[in-house]
Amino acid sequence: MLVQIERARAADAGEILTVQRAAYVSEAQLYGDPYIPPLVESLEQVRKIIESAVMLKALDAGRVVGAVRGQVSGTTCLVGRLVVAPDHQGRGIGTALLAALHEAVPEARAFDLFTGHLSEANLRLYRRLGYRETRRERMDDHLTLIHLRRQQDPATP
Repeated sequence: MLVQIERARAADAGEILTVQRAAYVSEAQLYGDPYIPPLVESLEQVRKIIESAVMLKALDAGRVVGAVRGQVSGTTCLVGRLVVAPDHQGRGIGTALLAALHEAVPEARAFDLFTGHLSEANLRLYRRLGYRETRRERMDDHLTLIHLRRQQDPATP
């Protein structure tokens, strides 16, 4: 599948939020929590992230089918909310979005992210892309966050 990846604009916030909510329903079900942050984030919060961070969107025939955000802190890019529309999952869009984010933030020497311990597909994707577990953080009886990092090769532009 060929998708176009480009920088998100404030006008994309509603469509990105729709994809985000659709993508995170399965995570909410997995952990038995309908109030996980990606599901309760507001349109205004998404707009502010678009304006203050690097947010990329994946387009298929003009429709937003995925997004990822990166916030640079020093030489580290904090990766968040990698989402792909449920009807487009399993087609390499998440991989393409992360690769594009790695390229969009050339000053980052490392990329950090986290996911829940039950999110096996996410963990497989991140490990395949060079992310390695750095620590685990127990949030409650039902959720442990797995923190991962991808070091950039210093020779990589």
